[in-house]
Amino acid sequence: MMRMRARLLVVQVLVVTLLVVLAVRLWQVQVVRGNEFVTRATETRTRAVIVPAVRGQILDSHGRPLVRNKTALVVSVDRTRLTRMKDGGLKVLGKLSAVLGRPVADLQQRITPCGPGVSKPCWTGSPYQPVPLDEKVDTREALQILERQEEFPGVTAEIHSVRQYPGGRDGAQMLGYLQPVTEAELEKREGLKASFSGVDLAGRDGLEYVYDEALRGKSGLRRVQVDRMGKALGVEEQITPIPGDHLVTSIDSRVQAVVERALEKAMKSAPGADGGAAVVLDARSGRVVALASAPGYDPAVWAGGISTRGYQWLLSDKSGKPLVSRAINGQFAPGSTFKISSVSAMLRSGYPLNGTYGCPGSYMVGDRAFSNFRGVSLGDLSLHTALVKSCDTIFYKAAYEQYLKDGGRNPKKATKEIFANTARAFGFGRPTGVDLPGESSGRIPDRAWKKDLWNRTNAVTCERSRKGYPEVKDRARADFLKRLALENCTEGFLLRPGDSANFSIGQGDVLVTPMQLARAYMALVSDGKLRSPRIGWAQVRPDGKVVRTIPVPVVGKLPISEKERLYIKNALSDVPSDGTAAGAFAGFPMDKVRIGGKTGTAEVWGKQDTSWFASFAPTKNPQYVVVVMVSQGGMGAQTAAPAAREIYEGIYGIKRPPAVPGGKLTTRLPRFSPDGTVAGG
Repeated sequence: MMRMRARLLVVQVLVVTLLVVLAVRLWQVQVVRGNEFVTRATETRTRAVIVPAVRGQILDSHGRPLVRNKTALVVSVDRTRLTRMKDGGLKVLGKLSAVLGRPVADLQQRITPCGPGVSKPCWTGSPYQPVPLDEKVDTREALQILERQEEFPGVTAEIHSVRQYPGGRDGAQMLGYLQPVTEAELEKREGLKASFSGVDLAGRDGLEYVYDEALRGKSGLRRVQVDRMGKALGVEEQITPIPGDHLVTSIDSRVQAVVERALEKAMKSAPGADGGAAVVLDARSGRVVALASAPGYDPAVWAGGISTRGYQWLLSDKSGKPLVSRAINGQFAPGSTFKISSVSAMLRSGYPLNGTYGCPGSYMVGDRAFSNFRGVSLGDLSLHTALVKSCDTIFYKAAYEQYLKDGGRNPKKATKEIFANTARAFGFGRPTGVDLPGESSGRIPDRAWKKDLWNRTNAVTCERSRKGYPEVKDRARADFLKRLALENCTEGFLLRPGDSANFSIGQGDVLVTPMQLARAYMALVSDGKLRSPRIGWAQVRPDGKVVRTIPVPVVGKLPISEKERLYIKNALSDVPSDGTAAGAFAGFPMDKVRIGGKTGTAEVWGKQDTSWFASFAPTKNPQYVVVVMVSQGGMGAQTAAPAAREIYEGIYGIKRPPAVPGGKLTTRLPRFSPDGTVAGG
């Protein structure tokens, strides 16, 4: 009996203890941590969905779209959800393969994160971002997925905006392209992670990259109530996304089309041509009217992911590396187009503007004779005629004399290097600052550059001077290279007489980009001010309100007087009618539109010459500056000048409708209606 009572007592104590513990726990849950658990419970009943904003369009100067959006059904896969399935999502991908008509292996490849050993197409975006598999899905395919969602967990078919290029390949390098936002970008770019929608794309090149933030807009938020099974019950909160702003550019799409066709024709006319570029600037504002690079490519190849084969093709020598913009990245010897800098250097050195200069067939620079084109002697000339007829020996002599004044091979402590410094004042040797990424700086080969190059290469050249070039089958060529290596090994740090002579006519080691040359000519024929060209003109909201206009900054001034500038401009005005470009412009109606310019033929070892033509029109009050370059295109008058002529004919409507009626570029931004459409468009 006593034992029974003891057992009951123990049970009673145990029950009371449990009740006390339960009461304390309930008090903690309901009173102490009540608010916390209420919040958690609320969170489990809602789902936050970030809604992507519509990306802004890129428009030309009249409001015509260069890049616009179109709606498309996009099938995406939540890779994280698939990988958590027992079979890694293989069953789902198999069903998806049947709907989309694409192999399972291809779908698996596309959702695999890019990394070492992983070939394209692979996923470059965040692991938390749905992977778009197909951006060209029709309604029937989308309904198969949406109506049988239980068979396609982690798969969505939604309407998204995708980029469309009305001009096709025109200006592809300038416009750029989009790619998925990467994990690194989410961590690096402040504010992006918070508004990341999961399907955002980022600009990877061109204008899409430079103006990415403005074009992107701001994502919205939709907080949806769901039951414990995840079924949507209603919208609790909704913040509407703010569409991205439109970028109005100074590009005239009709002029761009003319330039593209002219450059394409020029490339075909020169069998060995391996690249080309054309730049059209508004001489009065410093804005870019057209920018073309050849070979080009179709930017639509980036939509939906590019294959490894396709990507490698864009980077290959066989395709001509079309991702590279020759207009701002290509660096080439400019030939005689560079003489605008050299004649200015002569004037800065004290050579008289109205003097008379001998133009013999050749001139001795040190112990080597440097010749005119084909060794022709032109007698005594003015600087005006020297530019029109493109005499070289006048510039050889002046450059060599200034080289000697600086001390020659034994330079003075304070050298003036007038030719090199004048070139820098014309904007050569540094990027123009145009609003595009990755611009090259060109090269001004002065004494400091020679010394730096020797420090970086003398170990290799000295070794070659001893071992020679046994891999070169041509013995004469191999012997020449060995002698050159010995010369560079022993005195490669010295600026040699021949270097100064070559520099004066845009040959040798001097390199410029087509944009740099166009910018220099623009300053010469307008007001003498050096500007940083701009493509972006204004940032405009979807409702048409102008957010900001993008100015064209003045970054320098040419180192010559107004009288000297006009003298050089007037000399160049005679080149297409009486000078080296006369053949290319034979029959052109100069009474309607007078063209000025300068041909350039730059020699390249082992290749055909680089063909240049830098020009402006009308000569009296220039509106346009047009520069054309064709690598391995031959003489300037042979390939580049005819292409420039075709561009002017297209602009002014000679034998065809004009791309610019009246030849005058618009100075006003396009007008927008309240709904965002271009008024009158």
